[in-house]
Amino acid sequence: MTTRDIVLVALFAAIMVVLGLLPPITLGFIPVPITAQSLGPMLAGCILGARRGSASMLLFLLLVAIGLPVLSGGRGGLAVFAGPTAGYLVGWVFGAFVCGLIAERFVREDQGELAQLLTFLAASVAGGIAVVYFFGIPWLAYMSGQAFFQTALASLVFLPGDLIKAFVAMLAGRAVLAGYPLLPQRA
Repeated sequence: MTTRDIVLVALFAAIMVVLGLLPPITLGFIPVPITAQSLGPMLAGCILGARRGSASMLLFLLLVAIGLPVLSGGRGGLAVFAGPTAGYLVGWVFGAFVCGLIAERFVREDQGELAQLLTFLAASVAGGIAVVYFFGIPWLAYMSGQAFFQTALASLVFLPGDLIKAFVAMLAGRAVLAGYPLLPQRA
């Protein structure tokens, strides 16, 4: 990794910290809160690409693991990795990677704006939603002792907000590509 890559990774870990300052919305029927931090893997993947995006999520999780209260609601420490949200946290790393991989492979500067926007949206939905849910829902079902289907059904409450976040990541990815193209410079 170059110095530039390290700075970008640290910047997006810092963006995750800032997103954590927004208070979580707790729901009574599911132990996972609604947070703004699920936008972070989408942004990191779309803007930085697979390697740097997932590295920024790993750095952020390292900050969580050493006990800094950087998760939404001021949570941090190793205990969160044994809680019901741990699957989602791990999913952020893989989600940023998949989001970045799709964006790196399918977004080109010579494409039209609409094609770029739709590709960034597809990357955000696939990586930032599907992959994160793939890790989060089974772990949540295991930790809560509920059936997988019941947990998956309850997790649908997150989908509208996550689709809005995917739309925001799409717009941000396109804006950065047009104004300051980091993505084509594969890391």
